[in-house]
Amino acid sequence: MSFEEMNNKIEEKVVHTYKGIEDAVVGGYKKVEDTAVSGFNKTSDKFIEKLFTKENETVEEAKQRMKEQAEQNQTKHQHK
Repeated sequence: MSFEEMNNKIEEKVVHTYKGIEDAVVGGYKKVEDTAVSGFNKTSDKFIEKLFTKENETVEEAKQRMKEQAEQNQTKHQHK
């Protein structure tokens, strides 16, 4: 086996190893990110449910109503 062939073989193994490490790190980060976002959304929904829903209104309906109100307020302020 030539020196070049040995280097190519080593290179392939190193690249393969680093690719495995990269996949593990990115996968771990995605899990942490998904958990954080999910936890935030659950907490946010509870606050909206307790503080902002009107009688017989779902959390999603309250979110939509508040979004529409915010858009209307922004439009009013832009025209002044």
